Amino acid sequence: MKVLRKRLPLGLALCVSALQLIGCDQQKIPSGIVYCSEGNPESFNPQLVTSGTTVDATSQQIYDGLVNYNAASGEVEPALANSWEISDDGLTYTFNLRRDVNFHHTDYFTPKRNFNADDVLFSFNRIIDEGHPYHFISKTGYPFFQSIGFALLIDNIEKVADDKVRFHLSQPDASFLANLATGFAVILSAEYAEQLTQADQQEELDRLAIGTGPFKLVQYVKNDFIRYHRNEHYWQAQPDAERLVFDITPKSTSRLAKLITGDCNVSALPKAGEIPVILDKDDLEVDSLPGFNVAFWAFNTERIPFNDVRVRRALAHAVDRENILRAVYQKTAVAATGMLPPPSWAYHANESMIDYNPEKAKALLAEAGVTDLTIDVWAMPVARIYNPNAHKTAELIQADLANINVKANIVSYDWSVFNQKLSSRSYDSVLIGWNADNSDPDNFFTPILSCKSVEYNSNRSRWCDSQFDSLLQQAKATTDKQVRTELYQQAEQYLAQQMPVLPFAHATRLVFKQKKVHNSKLTPFGGISFNHSSQANGTESTQP
Repeated sequence: MKVLRKRLPLGLALCVSALQLIGCDQQKIPSGIVYCSEGNPESFNPQLVTSGTTVDATSQQIYDGLVNYNAASGEVEPALANSWEISDDGLTYTFNLRRDVNFHHTDYFTPKRNFNADDVLFSFNRIIDEGHPYHFISKTGYPFFQSIGFALLIDNIEKVADDKVRFHLSQPDASFLANLATGFAVILSAEYAEQLTQADQQEELDRLAIGTGPFKLVQYVKNDFIRYHRNEHYWQAQPDAERLVFDITPKSTSRLAKLITGDCNVSALPKAGEIPVILDKDDLEVDSLPGFNVAFWAFNTERIPFNDVRVRRALAHAVDRENILRAVYQKTAVAATGMLPPPSWAYHANESMIDYNPEKAKALLAEAGVTDLTIDVWAMPVARIYNPNAHKTAELIQADLANINVKANIVSYDWSVFNQKLSSRSYDSVLIGWNADNSDPDNFFTPILSCKSVEYNSNRSRWCDSQFDSLLQQAKATTDKQVRTELYQQAEQYLAQQMPVLPFAHATRLVFKQKKVHNSKLTPFGGISFNHSSQANGTESTQP
């Protein structure tokens, strides 16, 4: 992959590419899409992160998984596995693999064979086996898989034939297929890994990405852009766009300006206050989708006095969540009554959710013997689907806490520093959230609130409760939806009592786009697919 030492206008950078298409005059590229994204990916392998920015740039574009989630039907559907069988005891999943699937052909890798069972074993054994030669190549670990206890769940993965693999589970888990349908469960090339091992370049596996997806990675310039070209060997219908560009533009106002001037075709993570601007433009429109997400305020329960449930409940009672919805989301979110959003099949409005009651908050603090409390409220420096403006949210909470004589300091850092410091566990509380990876209700609990998720730093409340974990285990041990729904509602009620986190909103997924762009597909769990995207006139300006 080329690295530019000097920033070039994106249109010019595309024109000088060694893989350019004919006809790059007047800064125009045939059959391409430019997406204004909000930030840099942390890696080009989504197995290694939980960042939505990384999933957007990788999972839907570069890779495929064994299975996909069909948002229309609500069911898991075939992908690289064209069918599967589940044993009666729920402990064995046998996947029949699709034949004649090519990995990407690039200037740094030319596959000599098609996708097969060896690639499945490599992709998942790397995650679960500490003795695997690629396990510790990742310095970040495998946070999603570790938070759900994936290594403990998988006894072993068996290659039955080149086109058949069998997963042996240690216990039944009704969320297993749904977890395989996430953007994290991508399939890597074992042959590419072998080539990198021979060249002693193992770390390139997660940087110079090779997958089977609709686009292949061509060039990445940090803080500038990512370029992809159509995978001419894609096993499904060829992508309509020959080229795809992620124009990395952190500021929402800058993304909006680029969309208006035509330098971007689609723009990520808009702010609610920008919607009237788009509606006033004849050539622009808003795409929206109910989101499988939740924004919440997490208390670090390992720190005094936040280890006292009375203090956590007092702080929760002090917050006017309806005011946050009005001021921050501006009718682009619904109030949270728990962790599960309304589109979830296990959702039920949780009547025991805490109410706005400053006087009760003061009484609880007095009961806990807490006076002159000062609390740090950490606020993300970047927009996220679940919270477009964490700093504004923090300011509103700060004002609410002042009404109960609690002083709040708002803390923020650059995004990379923010993440590092969160891992150090030295915070009082943090405004954060979760964008679901699949449709299974367990995804709103185990990865971010279980005891296992504390161990792997995805549980920002640092809260570990055996009674809560037991409810989650019971829910995963059965495939009966009614029983599972009842158990998840018990979990919601228990969370409302213990209050390690205060959920306040489920945000609508939004993107701004040019009307001439068709089929830029939002997914309910985060990510955006450009596999079938095209423009009415087949060209676009790419000057950022």
